[in-house]
Amino acid sequence: MSRFLVTGGAGFIGSAVVRHLIAGTGHEVLVVDKLTYAGNLDNLKPAETDPRYAFLKADIGDPVAMREALASFRPDVVMHLAAESHVDRSIDGPGAFIQTNVVGTYVLLQAALEYWRSLPQAEQAGFRFHHVSTDEVFGSLGADGLFSETTPYQPNSPYSASKAASDHLVRAWHHTYGLPVVLSNCSNNYGPYHFPEKLIPLVILNALEGKELPVYGDGGQVRDWLHVEDHARALCLIAETGLPGESYNVGGNAERTNLDVVRAICGLVDRFAPDTAIGPREKLIRFVADRPGHDRRYAIDAGKIARELGWRPQESFESGLEKTVRWYLDNPHWWGRIRSGLYRGERLGLS
Repeated sequence: MSRFLVTGGAGFIGSAVVRHLIAGTGHEVLVVDKLTYAGNLDNLKPAETDPRYAFLKADIGDPVAMREALASFRPDVVMHLAAESHVDRSIDGPGAFIQTNVVGTYVLLQAALEYWRSLPQAEQAGFRFHHVSTDEVFGSLGADGLFSETTPYQPNSPYSASKAASDHLVRAWHHTYGLPVVLSNCSNNYGPYHFPEKLIPLVILNALEGKELPVYGDGGQVRDWLHVEDHARALCLIAETGLPGESYNVGGNAERTNLDVVRAICGLVDRFAPDTAIGPREKLIRFVADRPGHDRRYAIDAGKIARELGWRPQESFESGLEKTVRWYLDNPHWWGRIRSGLYRGERLGLS
């Protein structure tokens, strides 16, 4: 049994990791989250009554809070998922992304380095700092090719630039100070508990409510889609068995255009929640002005994690999307509060 400190553990991917750790392992978990708009304690309800789970409301940019959290919990693994993560919001307000993703990662690295140096030698050898990042740091692909772990960085949005900077910091703390780190870069996630500013949950809820379904540009942007529970399994495997200093790409092997994704959601909502007053949901699709600097295609080569760690996704895009649509239809209590005031589906990222 190990102790996992998970930053950003009330967010979409972080909470999936926490639910997996509590339900599927014997590990102890401390969630550290400052509960911004996208952090939601409802995401952690399946875990919150377990005695191996604890929560701390704190900001990764607070050096005192981070040192105290590490010293009191004494983790074997720090899984760093806390981040501002929405491209459109980074266009409107890049400062928050620099503060959290760059400065916050630096503060956490410094606290982790101090803590790691204080450990006995045997515990130092077993400690891991796992930094979780995105495929967007690699920039945009053409019609062919895949991102690998050796692809040069070429971030094109304030969000991806801030994540690229944090990746570089983590590698530097490994090479300069010896901190045992592992890194991972993932493709687009989807699944339950996803804040509805992102494409798939936004389209599901708009389709259910009979609202317009906005598609940027011509809808031909291609993404590789990864179910969040597959990603959570991969992240825990990397944290436990990945080699220090190595990075691992995690992808779902499920490339789809945005328009194909929207049409697939329309078909599933029509099937599970038919509404004669609304009619076929595809009629709700509206093409809108594209996002500034919108990358055309991302796609992940996940061969390294398959070969070296034995991970492969369990969900196909079709099975994962069906489960996701069903979850949103079955859990209006979760998204109802968000849609009633916190985020109503308005367009972001036009600045």
